[in-house]
Amino acid sequence: MRWARGPAALKRKSTMAQILLDFAAARTEPQIGFDLGWDHARHGLPPPAAHCQYGNALLRGWRAGHACFGARTRTAPRRVRLWLALRLHAWLRGRAFELADVTPHYLGQIEVLHCPITRVPLLPTEQSVDRVCDAAAYAAGNLAMLSAQVNRAKGGLRWDQALQRARQAEAGGGSVDGLDAAAWRRLATLISFVTPLPHAQAAAVPLHVLPPNRLRLLNPVQGLQALITRELARPDGTRRLRALAALLPGETSRVAFHRLLSALLPRRLEAGQDADALQLRHALEDAWAGECVNRSWQRFALALDEAAVERLLQRCAAGALTATRVLLHEPDSATEGWALQSGGWAGAGAAAPRKVIAAAVPAGRGAAARMAGERTRTADGHLPA
Repeated sequence: MRWARGPAALKRKSTMAQILLDFAAARTEPQIGFDLGWDHARHGLPPPAAHCQYGNALLRGWRAGHACFGARTRTAPRRVRLWLALRLHAWLRGRAFELADVTPHYLGQIEVLHCPITRVPLLPTEQSVDRVCDAAAYAAGNLAMLSAQVNRAKGGLRWDQALQRARQAEAGGGSVDGLDAAAWRRLATLISFVTPLPHAQAAAVPLHVLPPNRLRLLNPVQGLQALITRELARPDGTRRLRALAALLPGETSRVAFHRLLSALLPRRLEAGQDADALQLRHALEDAWAGECVNRSWQRFALALDEAAVERLLQRCAAGALTATRVLLHEPDSATEGWALQSGGWAGAGAAAPRKVIAAAVPAGRGAAARMAGERTRTADGHLPA
């Protein structure tokens, strides 16, 4: 078929040439922005106009994708829109984003109905995806869904700085940056999970909040702490904890372990038989505010060194606790994709290796029901209205 030589045909030919030129030129633009624009077009979503300056990579990618897909686009459910918003937020700020594992499906796995820090229900407009370790990328194992209020208050704080905020709020009898002392303690514990700490220091951190789903724990002793606490929430948890006690090395550690259970069990019973999963979770988290529980835990945890804790978790991962699946990450993959060498900024080398990560996941249950396991600032991913 021949092209007509009239003015209209020349215009069509010129438009096609411009599209092809844009596609070729985009290869010299920042690839991340181009791919982001392309994925917007693939899902039939125009990128926010405020970020589509003429000729930039985002606009080029969208135009190229729109020319490729046309009306043959995929659907864009909430999780896809959140994923695109999170990537756009990271790109605009130069933050590294791990595409291999942080997918819309992954974001669905870390989604929660209540903020784990304030414990208030989360409306869709208040959901925010946070980089728990602020010096790392948007990467699997470093993300948690919090309320936007908590995300703003957290900012780039370290765990010890969040703990200091808790003390300030407690001393003042009010709140600091909108969070009370209890919320700041939970936040400090959350950040500590992704902060490599000496064994004794990690053992001294009360478990004021259970790890959100898919968050990776960089301190093995906190993995054991979360595993024990979560087992108490299961109907047959005490039976499996007796099996765990049989794995402990020596009578001293077994006696200390039973004393810890004696301190925790009354709080479990106070929650009542009719408590739902969320109520039971909160009751067990609150148990760690008690001095008796923490003293018993530290006596037990410090009877084991870090190597002994890792061996114990490895045996659990191998099936010693039949109803619980414990996931262990090797040191070279524990923080893979976190961009730690660049402080979480895009464009630097591979992440430095960290300690073995322990993440406890109950077998045979959906991701939304998991109480512990492997989860920035934003609206870092606020879902667009």
